[in-house]
Amino acid sequence: MSATPAIWRERFQIIAGRKIAYRECGSGPTVVLLHGIGSGAGSWELLSTLLMQRLRVIAWDAPGYGDSDALAEPNPRASDYAYALHGLVATLALPPFVLVGHSLGAMMAAAYAAAYPQQVHSLLLADPAQGYARATAAARARVRSERLQMLNTLGSETYALQRAAALLRPYPSEEALLAAQAAMRRLRPDGFEQACAMLANDDIWRYLPKWSGTTRVIGGDLDTITPPADVSALALRIKAPLRLLPGAGHASYLDAPASFARTVLEAARHLQPAKGTP
Repeated sequence: MSATPAIWRERFQIIAGRKIAYRECGSGPTVVLLHGIGSGAGSWELLSTLLMQRLRVIAWDAPGYGDSDALAEPNPRASDYAYALHGLVATLALPPFVLVGHSLGAMMAAAYAAAYPQQVHSLLLADPAQGYARATAAARARVRSERLQMLNTLGSETYALQRAAALLRPYPSEEALLAAQAAMRRLRPDGFEQACAMLANDDIWRYLPKWSGTTRVIGGDLDTITPPADVSALALRIKAPLRLLPGAGHASYLDAPASFARTVLEAARHLQPAKGTP
């Protein structure tokens, strides 16, 4: 990747005895980035280089990902991740921010906005996963086990080589593919198992109706994981503006980073940095 460690700094905080790792760059109003089930904080680097001149960018490794400790709850809901995120937000004394959640991170973002609305200036749901809580028991069991079994069987290296391309458009850029693979190589079975449990047993609609603030929805028009029809239906249901990025797959922020960055900057247009913040 093009950014240097000095630009895209990796840090951590110990919160209630558990380590939360995150990366940070830039200055100005704050945007917080939540990655999806097969990714990590490092996957946002390409986008961060487009935002850092105007925004302070913070991207966490969700509990059980990267260098972050897993949650204590073996079968968490999105609200458990939201509580962990708020520990980081409070420790860093963040002012109200734009909250971006991608895929499974969109469920976490919705849960956070519902629980801590005073912290969220606006919510951006990207290629949102909606959860399987209303599916049959068999479907939920399949969602919970399939990815985890594949990771355990193949190992993170082979899993990354086989699965990363599925997040992207056909014939992705080398930069996007390498970023997706690098994030997948850092997957850990403990955190991945918890995230799969959350995807299988939770539902974004437990949280979205409790949030009355500004929301935007964005997706890739070539997304085969959270298809455009599903993303469009979600946006219509909450009466939120929708932007489908041409030529982008599920990881739309990797396939179309410039267009994605414009949407984030629009969401942050009227957001001011707190005094004394970077």
